[in-house]
Amino acid sequence: MQISVIGCGYLGAVHAACMAELGHEVVGVDVDHARVARLSAGDAPFFEPGLPEVLARAVASGRLRFTTDMSEVADASVHFVAVGTPQAHGSQAADMTYVDAAVDALVPWLSEGALVVGKSTVPVGTAARLAEKVHAGAPGADLAWNPEFLREGFAVKDTLTPDRFVYGVPAGPAGELAAARLDAVYATALAAGTPRIVTDYATSELVKVSANAFLATKISFINAMAEIAEATGADVTQLADAIGHDARIGRRFLNAGLGFGGGCLPKDIRAFQARADELGLESLAFLADVDAVNLRRRARVVDLAAELVGDVDGARVAVLGVAFKPDSDDVRDSPALDVARALHGRGAAVRVYDPEANTTAARLAPELGYAADADTALRDADVVLVLTEWTEFRNLDPSRVGDLVAARRIVDARNVLDLAAWRAEGFEARGLGRP
Repeated sequence: MQISVIGCGYLGAVHAACMAELGHEVVGVDVDHARVARLSAGDAPFFEPGLPEVLARAVASGRLRFTTDMSEVADASVHFVAVGTPQAHGSQAADMTYVDAAVDALVPWLSEGALVVGKSTVPVGTAARLAEKVHAGAPGADLAWNPEFLREGFAVKDTLTPDRFVYGVPAGPAGELAAARLDAVYATALAAGTPRIVTDYATSELVKVSANAFLATKISFINAMAEIAEATGADVTQLADAIGHDARIGRRFLNAGLGFGGGCLPKDIRAFQARADELGLESLAFLADVDAVNLRRRARVVDLAAELVGDVDGARVAVLGVAFKPDSDDVRDSPALDVARALHGRGAAVRVYDPEANTTAARLAPELGYAADADTALRDADVVLVLTEWTEFRNLDPSRVGDLVAARRIVDARNVLDLAAWRAEGFEARGLGRP
């Protein structure tokens, strides 16, 4: 099948490469000439495990090409819109500028019977509005909404073998035709038994933001319990283990620590609440508290570092990890980078090391120092902060670290270290919500 992908950032580049991997003929369109040049050479412009191999294979096979010219999508029958919906400037709401611009640019090139498929995370009501735009500009075309559920670090797997498909389609025969077209696109995964839910536009739009809101609430709940644990001497990790055995709750996403970040979860829950406000509903007012708990964790880590060193001003701080999560170089709304910048703002000499995110972090925070490896970051540090749970940091040897630092102090902001082992090596070791 001939497919186009409009927008070749994180979501679009992964989707385009994976669609070609499945055997489709794919053209990716983006307005960023430098990005298109890199992708055309089979070079992934960001770190995502598995993507370089899939992308290079797809480009080399000739099944995948990239362009800045929208007219080159004219022969495609299915068009995925995968542009960003960032938080609007000065507002909690999602900025729909890029989605609207993509659809406006695409409509003149839609062929008879073409299907536009939204992948972007949008406020509920967007698909119906865009469907009217598609019908007005290309009467023989239609629109479906097919939300993405990618986890950074697992995006290739989540695209090729997702845990479910959701199709938001119009009512009647048009919806049946749209669903059949998407079934053809995803035939491989469907044949392997991937569940498929066919629903209306509004429900499909709500699925992604509802899932993100639920996960954010679960993470902030356990971080709120960490605050209680810190005040009472309880251990939040044991608390999470205990309540996680309840099948109604489950243990996943009950890891207390520095909190969530990235380009999706924070802005999505804010946009979701903003949309509820626009609808005159108080249903999502609690998400403001979810967001507040999450942001307080960042301040708490800064305070912990200050407690350990006595005076942050002039202290040498080794920051291990600035990506918002491991297996990613994404520092958008990264709690780790926020902590590093806050400490720098209080006069600390901050040296950062991240296995993949040094370059992306340096673009946003050039004022920080960056080390080429963990040893360089650790050398002569007055305090060490583990802010992203990379395997490399989970496996640090307390004795070796002790030989490198100036003072044996460490803050485990992700609760991934054996604090007893570090204390046995003479470290003053602190975790979040742990005695």
